[in-house]
Amino acid sequence: MSYRTTAIDRSLNLPEPDYEADDVLVVAEREQLRALADDARHRIVVLLRERAATTTELAAQVGLAKGTVAHHLKVLEAAGLVRVVRTRRVRALTESYYGRVARLYVLKSADEQPQVRVRLSAEDAEALQRRLDELVRDVRAAGSAGGAEYELVVSFHPTGGLA
Repeated sequence: MSYRTTAIDRSLNLPEPDYEADDVLVVAEREQLRALADDARHRIVVLLRERAATTTELAAQVGLAKGTVAHHLKVLEAAGLVRVVRTRRVRALTESYYGRVARLYVLKSADEQPQVRVRLSAEDAEALQRRLDELVRDVRAAGSAGGAEYELVVSFHPTGGLA
């Protein structure tokens, strides 16, 4: 697929990579979500946004051993998130350049709750926003050194579409 500037590019200011990639990939499979959940793999995917890179280049940028980065690239490749975009011969070896399969990843959890739209008075909207702010504070305060890591994502805003 050849690259063409789209409305998504103008609204999100996406960088133009030095290799061909789809515009958007909806990341919804458990294997893909697990692959991106790892900090090192997430950093690798971010580094590949604008240009392809070799295992050696990525290892230097993320500060990990080349073998560790190679393992992470294999996990990302198996999940369908990165691919070899070009190769070159270096002495007797073939060096692979990895790139993302899409310029933008949209994460979608399999157990995601549906979006809710309601009509609220200004007073009710302010009261609900205060309750959500309090929930965010409670979640932050509940954090501890042990246990699994969780993330709370909250978005509450007027849609502009409801009168």
